[in-house]
Amino acid sequence: MKKAFSILLLSVLIISIQAATKVEVYYFHYTHRCATCKAVEAESQKIISTLYAKELKDGKIKFTAVNLDDKSSEKLADKYKVDGQSLLVIKDNKPVDLTQQGFMYARTQPEKLKAELKKVIDPLLK
Repeated sequence: MKKAFSILLLSVLIISIQAATKVEVYYFHYTHRCATCKAVEAESQKIISTLYAKELKDGKIKFTAVNLDDKSSEKLADKYKVDGQSLLVIKDNKPVDLTQQGFMYARTQPEKLKAELKKVIDPLLK
């Protein structure tokens, strides 16, 4: 009985650890945005939902747009030292900043943004 309980407890711990290591993609923005800012969010979200539909459903990856003008987003922005529009991929509290790529490619070369996101996210999901 003790052995079965220990195995059950270990299984719960392993599942908890795996759930904690999900990949999070954040797009931080302000309320008033230009066309490029809107495109970075739209393209990033589209790419994530297309390439990682199963992982989204399973909770292994998450995309969140965060409005920096909302008081409720201050804590998250402070945590990742965000003070402006930013596209971050985060796992284990370690951010990878793809802001520059997002702004360079979202409107005119979304396939390049897709490749950049994929290059960063695929290894993090393994």
